[in-house]
Amino acid sequence: MSPAPTGPPDRRSEPASDAGVLTFYLRVIDQLQAAGIPFLVGGGFAVEHYTGIERDVHDFDVFVLPERVREVLERFSAAGYRTRLTHRHWLGKVFDGRDHVDVIFSSGNGVGRVDAGWFDHATPVELFGRSLQLCPVEEMIWSKAFVMERERFDGADVAHLIRAGAATLDWPRLLARFGPFWRVLAAHLVLFGFIFPSQRSAIPADLVRELASRMDEGDAEGPPVCMGTLLSRQQFQSAVDGGLRDGRVVAGVMTPKEIAGWNRALRRSRPRKAGPR
Repeated sequence: MSPAPTGPPDRRSEPASDAGVLTFYLRVIDQLQAAGIPFLVGGGFAVEHYTGIERDVHDFDVFVLPERVREVLERFSAAGYRTRLTHRHWLGKVFDGRDHVDVIFSSGNGVGRVDAGWFDHATPVELFGRSLQLCPVEEMIWSKAFVMERERFDGADVAHLIRAGAATLDWPRLLARFGPFWRVLAAHLVLFGFIFPSQRSAIPADLVRELASRMDEGDAEGPPVCMGTLLSRQQFQSAVDGGLRDGRVVAGVMTPKEIAGWNRALRRSRPRKAGPR
């Protein structure tokens, strides 16, 4: 089971300082519930709820099944909102002026695809005066563990989520989520032991032995692939350009077309270099 929330259960049910943004969030929530579209709340609201660490939350993330994304966007378009399927492999948006809600159905690297398991293990919560469900902690750790971009690293969130929920985490299910990418989980557990040395025992001994056993098996040197693109689309592109196969394609989590679109978005978001003066 997902861990019980450790933070204040009702702080976020109070009105936000920006009433307009809160009204927008409530409209999104109410329309999704009225349409009977299952959704989960994630992002900063979920991290704060699970860890009790207050943070300045600037957006609102709802997670839906991939097969419901177009329906969600079409419903809000019909209701007068501007919508966009920002990235076809993982993200849509609903806009209200300068504010927006992210409609997430996978992860930027294509690994953390939302499925029925997310909903089966969701955590009920009261938020904004509504009865909602949060993304399970296991899925949050799983998806955040791969975010190691130059401009964003979610390893701190992973460590805090483990620390807050270690006693009730479904560790076998978490390991199963990582599947063939279990080394990423192992890396974060090693970092957890470094970050919180007095709490190393919070990681189950049988999980540590299982991962150590896999390491000891000494698998043969792998094929000429760069799996680093699953962690950062920018910082390992040079290895792919140099001839290594893109791990996202090899693992079957993204198509070349999806990768090309994702990389184009990266180029558009880069600040221009200052020219000579």
